[in-house]
Amino acid sequence: MSETAPHVTLRQRDAYQFDIEFAPQLPLLRSDEPPPLGQGNGPTPAQLLLAAVANCMSSSLLFALGKFKNDARGVTTTASAEVGRNEAGRLRVRRIALRIDLGAAAAELQHVERILDQFEEFCTVGQSVRTGIPTDIEVWDGAGVRLK
Repeated sequence: MSETAPHVTLRQRDAYQFDIEFAPQLPLLRSDEPPPLGQGNGPTPAQLLLAAVANCMSSSLLFALGKFKNDARGVTTTASAEVGRNEAGRLRVRRIALRIDLGAAAAELQHVERILDQFEEFCTVGQSVRTGIPTDIEVWDGAGVRLK
């Protein structure tokens, strides 16, 4: 399958545990729900959602930095979700918050303001999820200064 048509295959292993196959050459990933439904033997669907958004936004920022030959000197991204009940009483991810920490100080980076203004637009997953879930993004540099 092409990159524009990604796919995964899930196979139930036990109760709420699933083995997730991304591609034959990649290792399986096991997901699970926490107790009392599952046994907590893998990331939950909400954690997988957070990982997908965080990974995509981090990659987009690295791509934008790289266009100007910037070295981020490492990126650490932390993602969290606010989970609450909707009007029907069903649990939903209500908001996502990302904090992206760069290893480099902003003073070492060229065109940092332009990059920060544009990088989110390159994130396929984050922008898709954002249409239904508000997403807040902070970017901090290696000197501990909040850039966004």
